[in-house]
Amino acid sequence: MTFNLKRTVLAGILFVSASLAACGGDDSSTPTGASSEEVSCSGGTVVDGRPIQIASTVAPITNIVANIAADTDAVIKGLVPEGTNSHTFEPPPSAAKTLEEADVVFINGLVLEEPTKDLALANLRDGSTICELGTEILPESEWIFDFSFPKEGGKPNPHLWTNPPMVKDYARIVADTLSARDPANADTYASNLEKFSAKVDELDVAVRAASETLDAASRKLVTYHDAYAYFAKEYDWTVVGAIQPSSFEEPTPKEIADLITQVKEEGVKAVFGSEVFPSPVLEQIGKEAGVSYIDVLRDDDLLGEPGDAEHTWMGLMRFNYVTMVEALGGDASALKALDVSDVSTDKANYPQ
Repeated sequence: MTFNLKRTVLAGILFVSASLAACGGDDSSTPTGASSEEVSCSGGTVVDGRPIQIASTVAPITNIVANIAADTDAVIKGLVPEGTNSHTFEPPPSAAKTLEEADVVFINGLVLEEPTKDLALANLRDGSTICELGTEILPESEWIFDFSFPKEGGKPNPHLWTNPPMVKDYARIVADTLSARDPANADTYASNLEKFSAKVDELDVAVRAASETLDAASRKLVTYHDAYAYFAKEYDWTVVGAIQPSSFEEPTPKEIADLITQVKEEGVKAVFGSEVFPSPVLEQIGKEAGVSYIDVLRDDDLLGEPGDAEHTWMGLMRFNYVTMVEALGGDASALKALDVSDVSTDKANYPQ
């Protein structure tokens, strides 16, 4: 299995920045006085006689939760607006009310959303809990530290939701948590989990099929953001490097020339920018290295508008992986054939 996260010239110049914490939150830990019962995917007060109130953070997690809670009376409120840089997101004071009302707060964890977690802990009512999905499913021994998330910084790469098998684990934890807290709807949560898991399995098969249309030398990623480490490990891709355009100074002309040489020597066929965070440097590297520059990737901003069939975690993943595979010369037809809609067409309780 190829998984190259060495500190290359490209990584060394562009990855280490003063605002590296932008994707890992600040250095805050659980505030003094917070109990293990508050930060837990189990426990908490059972909800009876009213809809369960759910808060969540980034859009992919909110959509996963919404799929599991579909066709129930659960009320779901996403805290991070779409189109926002979720990695630097500071919740406004108005978020305190949402957190005060929540029975359970689903966050990614792995030190990604510390400001939101701190606000939640300061406002949780008795019997409410915070469920850290990533921290729950991934033992610390399997955390990935790399050029953007060095081990000495104590903040692992948090982007588990770009890896479909891990999202299947997220969904299982969500279903278990909601079933325990809202037993009146346990059968529906279990049914939705089965449907959603089947869709994730189909995506997993399609990603593997599409990846296999590329030889190993072609499955190399240079991206705008270090969001694909767990994906790469799972599907035998190589992460050559990532650029965070909002958090580094422009390299010198000599450094840019070295980067262009690096891309050529690595045999990188395309470099991937972001629709949300454009990078003139990355575009220049692609142009002068003679490789494609694709500037449409997004790691947590769903496609379209709420209610659209592709405004889903699956729609986002399919879009990204079709973009990657085709830009690198592969066949993404297996991915294009997927139904990426949610498990239910009833969006009455979906966050708007």
